[in-house]
Amino acid sequence: MIKNHANGQLIGYARVSTDSQDAQLQRHAFNEVGCARLFEDKASGKNADRAGLTAALDYARSGDTLCVWKLDRLGRSVKDVLTIADDLHGRGVGLRILTGKLAGNYTPTGEGKFFFTMMAAFAELERDIIRERTRAGLEAARAQGRTGGRPSVMNDDILVVARARQAKGESVNSIAKALGISRATLHRHLAGADSNSV
Repeated sequence: MIKNHANGQLIGYARVSTDSQDAQLQRHAFNEVGCARLFEDKASGKNADRAGLTAALDYARSGDTLCVWKLDRLGRSVKDVLTIADDLHGRGVGLRILTGKLAGNYTPTGEGKFFFTMMAAFAELERDIIRERTRAGLEAARAQGRTGGRPSVMNDDILVVARARQAKGESVNSIAKALGISRATLHRHLAGADSNSV
């Protein structure tokens, strides 16, 4: 177990990128190591306005240690991460990474800094490669006439049945239920069919 930095407080900083993600795994890790305070953000690492991170940095005092679950929770670029870590060190605040290749305490000198810089650079490179592959894949799909996303549950036969049932006075809700499709999908296709017939 890694000792706390100069017997100060452990301060946890959790971040998830979207509202649909949950920081519970990170919270649990912070509780396990004994963080006295926890700050959170629901924002992309690219977002410069991270109120939780700002509050955590403001709260930290000399002798404290800022804990992050994984390096990419602190920042999404080498420059961003190193700027934060060097600022913390200059104020006498440690940086502890709980999981991943960099698990341990950050030291801004010697081999520690080299290792930290290289790992952050590889993490950024990996994200760039994934982003480039995704972009290239989408462009290739578009060139072949595919737009991506889930295949439509609607086809011409289902639309004909839906319009016939609607003409008999059946509600959109009951038609959607009978055909096993969502009301929103049915509305969209019926509206599209109406506009195409004009």
